[in-house]
Amino acid sequence: MRAHAESIASLAALPEYKEAPIPVIADADTGYGGPIMVARTVEQYARSGVAGLHIEDQVQTKRCGHLAGKQVVDLDIFISRITAAVQARKQANSDIVVIARTDALQTHGYEEAIRRLKAAHAAGADMAFLEGITSKQQAREAVQAVAPMPALLNMVEGGATPSFSAAEAREIGFKVMIVPFATIAPAYEAMKEELVRLKMTGATAKTQLLSPQALFRVCGVDAAMEIDRRAGGTTFSGGID
Repeated sequence: MRAHAESIASLAALPEYKEAPIPVIADADTGYGGPIMVARTVEQYARSGVAGLHIEDQVQTKRCGHLAGKQVVDLDIFISRITAAVQARKQANSDIVVIARTDALQTHGYEEAIRRLKAAHAAGADMAFLEGITSKQQAREAVQAVAPMPALLNMVEGGATPSFSAAEAREIGFKVMIVPFATIAPAYEAMKEELVRLKMTGATAKTQLLSPQALFRVCGVDAAMEIDRRAGGTTFSGGID
């Protein structure tokens, strides 16, 4: 996962994002073990250029936060994860944002979930993430309950949480909204449609939406070509078009 995060975070170094870098928030799940592994996870993500990461209180054999049947660890284990993350950040001299996520809303109810987020804040977490919010009223109450700790909203279309626009989330008081299905679902549908077409007809769609050159430019080939040119290399002397 670090490799994926590093690859995505590196896009912020591309020339087109120089004036307004895009911060990357990583899903660090449970931290992948006890305090030692949590600390290593934070250190590795910080080195990758990630702006923030969220660590949760599910058991190690966890599942998506919008599926039923979740299990969470005791509060003291959750706080040990957050404490390890905060200490690792300090040790690494990093400003990576530590986001405390609780999935206890489904398993233990609202009051316990808020208690866990407040305890995480006391342990040094920077932001609260109440997973699986079930109503807009509950969202508003949660934002107020964890204040002055800023709150993050996880907007999963079709999940446990009702649909929020960015404007609605801002009005309620959320400081960050993540939308993890924004690209996954459309990409899946588009790939499925094209593969079914290929299977049924033996050919892809005639409309060329993205050329190979355009795809490599999205991945930063122009910056790579410039590095090669300045160093006196000839790898791309003939261009790519």
